Amino acid sequence: MSVSKCVSRIEQSITLAITAKAKAMKAEGIDVIGMSAGEPDFDTPDNIKQAAIKAINDGITKYTPAAGLPALRKVVAEKFEKDNGLSYKPEEIIVSCGAKHSVFVAIMALVDEGDEVIIPTPYWVSYPEMVKVAGGKPVIVETTLENELKLTAEQLREAVTPRTKALIMNSPSNPSGMVYTKDELLALVEVLRELEIYTISDEIYEKILYDGAEHHSIAFLDPKVFSRTITINGVSKSYSMTGWRIGYAGGPLEVIKAMGKLQSQETSNPCSISQMATIEALTGPQDSVGKMVKAFDERRTCLVEGLNSMEGVSCVKPKGAFYAFPDFSAHYGKSVNSKVINGSVDLSNYLLEEMKVGVVPGAGFGTDAHLRISYATSMDAIKKALTRIEEGLKALS
Repeated sequence: MSVSKCVSRIEQSITLAITAKAKAMKAEGIDVIGMSAGEPDFDTPDNIKQAAIKAINDGITKYTPAAGLPALRKVVAEKFEKDNGLSYKPEEIIVSCGAKHSVFVAIMALVDEGDEVIIPTPYWVSYPEMVKVAGGKPVIVETTLENELKLTAEQLREAVTPRTKALIMNSPSNPSGMVYTKDELLALVEVLRELEIYTISDEIYEKILYDGAEHHSIAFLDPKVFSRTITINGVSKSYSMTGWRIGYAGGPLEVIKAMGKLQSQETSNPCSISQMATIEALTGPQDSVGKMVKAFDERRTCLVEGLNSMEGVSCVKPKGAFYAFPDFSAHYGKSVNSKVINGSVDLSNYLLEEMKVGVVPGAGFGTDAHLRISYATSMDAIKKALTRIEEGLKALS
């Protein structure tokens, strides 16, 4: 007896695997510094937690419509209009069990067997695997440091074939922290408006920005592109609500209805209590977001400066999200205790097992030269991790 071909053709999430391994080591009493998790280390703001408690006390604990509570879909539509300039009707909104789920149901609603989906590197680890589940073919486009690891219009045009169904965009980026400028997006729009393909725009980190960087929704920049874009967001990152599992999407009515049909058979509905908490997150005080970003900014500077001070390490300062994506490839080919470091997987395992620092190999993001290091942790932990990483690199020869 064997598992389905669908499951057999995908890989386990490398970020979750590394995080689980680090947590298991911690549970054994090992002093591990976790720099792998993609979640803020701040608590969910009190006003949001109180809204959830009220929902429980008010008995809002039953099934909701599969696509989400009407009140929340209305609030999300208002959020898109206010923050992104995107005009969606509530029926053009779907609420899912996290932004990851939103991306998945969008892909499943759009991609048929053999369809191609363009995914620029470095990509979030789950994008290609989700495309494979749908029977599609991920078309990986290698970006360059010269273009700040961002897709260019020329690369997009070259990647398109008659089988292309969609492009997946992610800005601010997980894992690189790079943010597309308005001009860079407009260049992509010039290509997209000529094509009959969809864009899935993952904007989950939109509020976590630094150094004056601005977030622009690609759907806002052209009416034709808007009509073929599914814009995805959620509350996990900006409001430190990763465990609440609420994401949402806006897009063409036909696609949103298809996503809702799939969701109705797959999960029924997102948690009713979390939906009520999300209404408060989107409509309530926003000061907690600014405080969190300020702390991230200070940690970002400390981490990037520390990494760039190490021999053989190069790290571009990210302008969004809460990850650094340094290049460690100068250390590949070196060894310690007869063990050769042949790439990012070997290096991340070495740093976890020997130096007790949990980071994520860039191979999982399509860019083996790099490691993803999260600074969603305390300044003290960052400083200790930097010391351990440098000691580990110096031990290689």
